[in-house]
Amino acid sequence: ITVDLFSFLLPPQNTDRSAFKMTLILGYTVFLLLMNDLLPVTGDTIPLINVFFSLCLALMVASLLETIVITNILCGSSDYPPLPNWVKVLFLHYLARLVCLRKKVSDQNSDPQSTISCSLEKEISQIRYPEKGIKSPLNHEQELKELRNIHKDVLTIRQQVDKHFSTDQNSEEWIHLGEVIDRFLFALYVIFLTVSFFTILIFWMYWYSFDKKS
Repeated sequence: ITVDLFSFLLPPQNTDRSAFKMTLILGYTVFLLLMNDLLPVTGDTIPLINVFFSLCLALMVASLLETIVITNILCGSSDYPPLPNWVKVLFLHYLARLVCLRKKVSDQNSDPQSTISCSLEKEISQIRYPEKGIKSPLNHEQELKELRNIHKDVLTIRQQVDKHFSTDQNSEEWIHLGEVIDRFLFALYVIFLTVSFFTILIFWMYWYSFDKKS
């Protein structure tokens, strides 16, 4: 169960964490088969060691299911629709702050296509209204037509780039959502594991003292 706990440190997008957890469950199942003859026979009350082994198996299976869900989110992020606003607020804002997993701010503020578009607009305005003292060429109309065609091509490229950036941003949001859920479920796993072990330990000590007194 300790190895399964530390397996959350493996990145699910780079390493097949689910195969590692399935190997752990297989080894644990073999261990239970070997311990079958050593466990006490179930009577009116369930032995505490049986509860302990069942709890460990349930936690490992839940951990495997969580890994499958997270891997599905991370690998299929490019095919999913954009995240709803309430999901962004609940998971990417509040829950991410709770698990101390803020999103890295990417430097995509500069827009080169917008700069090119503005420069083309300036060129067109200079051809239409040339400055004083500068002789305008004879083929103003031809150059103006060429610049307009270039401007249309640049706008088309800009739309494609904006679409690409929008897809990348949508994929990054889904990846960030998967990382937040993975960190949150890891915290719940640790809390539930700690509470369960302490509860079993308290019952164990209580029953041991009760049997010793009797």
